[in-house]
Amino acid sequence: MTYRSYLFVPADSPKKMSKAGGGEADALILDLEDAVADDAKAEARVMLAEFLAEPIAPARFVRVNAMDTGLTEADVVATAALRPDGYVLPKCQGPDDIETLSRLIDKHNGPRETQIMAIATETVRAVRRLMREDWSHRRLSAITWGGEDLAADMGAYSNRTADGGYASAFVLVRDLTLFAALEAAVAPVDAVFTNFKDNEGLARETEAASAMGFTGKMAIHPAQVPIINTAFTPSQTQVDWANRVLEAFARAGIGVARLGNEMLDAPHRKRAEAILATVRRIGTVRH
Repeated sequence: MTYRSYLFVPADSPKKMSKAGGGEADALILDLEDAVADDAKAEARVMLAEFLAEPIAPARFVRVNAMDTGLTEADVVATAALRPDGYVLPKCQGPDDIETLSRLIDKHNGPRETQIMAIATETVRAVRRLMREDWSHRRLSAITWGGEDLAADMGAYSNRTADGGYASAFVLVRDLTLFAALEAAVAPVDAVFTNFKDNEGLARETEAASAMGFTGKMAIHPAQVPIINTAFTPSQTQVDWANRVLEAFARAGIGVARLGNEMLDAPHRKRAEAILATVRRIGTVRH
């Protein structure tokens, strides 16, 4: 399952979790890591468990604490049996971390279908491993990236240039995330846009991500969600094109087809099927 918008919500705030549960986000990232102070994490797990016990419309992902904190298993113990849709693994250093989290989910009665989204670029070591290794895993459903922790690990003063775009090293990391996710056959999810007051900048960045092949984006404020959802909702023009492509293949009855003056082959068919699958899932198109 892929989602357009993933909204971060602090797990130590029942009020914010409840409000987000009735909002427009496709998925919530219920955060036990950065959003919760160290001395509040135990209480936050209790609040989160109470929230997970009640059904809501958005998918529910729990962001656990990183593997090197010694807190990850306690996060899983408190939540696995309550069947969250998945876990977000921050500062993921490689496929071995994904496997370790998967085993913790199994150990503590998590269903086999529980997913893992890996934040795979928050350290230089993780980026280098993303270049070299196939991160595929039976539980992996998405790979995303983050520029803030990576900048700190690099000793960079900023991850953006004066015009608001990403600096070259971070453009590379974003591209690597896309390629790694596609190789692993999982959803590529774009990083947060931290200036939640700049709706125009968010719209430009999200439209560019969608055009490049990302299927969703994380949000740090509820006001960002409608903009993200719009960018990742196929337009009527795209839906019409997808239908014409599949009709052309049906008429051709072979692996290639023709649509007007355009020759079509397997990548066109795959893209058309993906567009229509997204529309079926969300039940709407962008007009």
